[in-house]
This record gives sequence, structure tokens and C-alpha cells, in this order.
Amino acid sequence: MKLDSNDFELFDLPVQFEQQLDLIDARWRALQAQVHPDRFVSQGAAAQRVAMQWSVRVNEGYRRLKEPLKRAAYLCELQGHPLNAESNTQMLPEFLMQQMAWREELDAAISAPALQALDDEIRAARAEALKTLAHTLDTLHNPQQAAQQVRQLMFIERILRDVDQRTEK
Repeated sequence: MKLDSNDFELFDLPVQFEQQLDLIDARWRALQAQVHPDRFVSQGAAAQRVAMQWSVRVNEGYRRLKEPLKRAAYLCELQGHPLNAESNTQMLPEFLMQQMAWREELDAAISAPALQALDDEIRAARAEALKTLAHTLDTLHNPQQAAQQVRQLMFIERILRDVDQRTEK
């Protein structure tokens, strides 16, 4: 293992969006068993510090690989197309219109069934967007287009959180 390996190399996984989550979990457990600082107590403070670095690195990789949106963003970055989400907010006009419609529906929703219907609609759109993203990354191998799709998914995730917060109230 090398600290500068990408997450896919570190976890011995194919460099692709579609992943088996149980395999990611199993590989994470195996890596943590190898690098956990408690295994190096008898080897002194320096060995424990190195083990801690490895443990942190493994956990960071695990979080990136486990979460589809983070995994997609990471793949785009590895392929030379970072999201730059803070500075690049350009979206397709159709998607912007959909976002505004969802926001208006959220503002107008006054009942639990209305919020549930909106939540169902947005979750279905999220599932479809994830399918499209998988195709773009794994079949078309187009990280530039995928980066735009990831930015759109970030908006979808944000409105889902807003719907959840509104539902809790």
C-alpha cells in the first residue's frame, strides 16, 4: 500500500462508478484491521503515528467510495475534470426550471401528503440521475459531462434535505 494511491487502488477496486457496496465495506474492514493504530502499540509512538495516518487515509477513501455522489466527483477529478462546484454553477435551462418548480412546490406544500408526494418525485429524479451518471462515467467515459451531472445531483440532494427539514417541522 502506498499513501499516494488513489482510493480505487487502495481498496483494490475497479476505477468505475458502479461498485458493490458490500465489497467496499469488506475491503475497508480488512484495511482497517491492517493499519489500526492499536496493532502498533508495542512498536512505539512513531509507528502509531504512521498507523494513524494510514487509518485516516483509509477512512477518507472509504467515505469517498461509499457515497455515490462523492465517488462520482472523485472519478471526475481523477480524470481531469474537477467539479469546481463553488465557481461553476452553470446548469441546463431545463434543470433550472425543474429546480424552480420543486422550490415552488415545497413553498406551497402545507400538508404531509403534499410533502411526501414531492419527496417521492425528487427521489425518483435522483435515482434516474444516478443511473444516467453511471452510464456517463462507466459506458461513455465522459467525465466532463459527468461533472455537470454531479453538480445537478448536488442540487437535488440539497432540495431533498430541505424537504426533509420541512417534513420534520
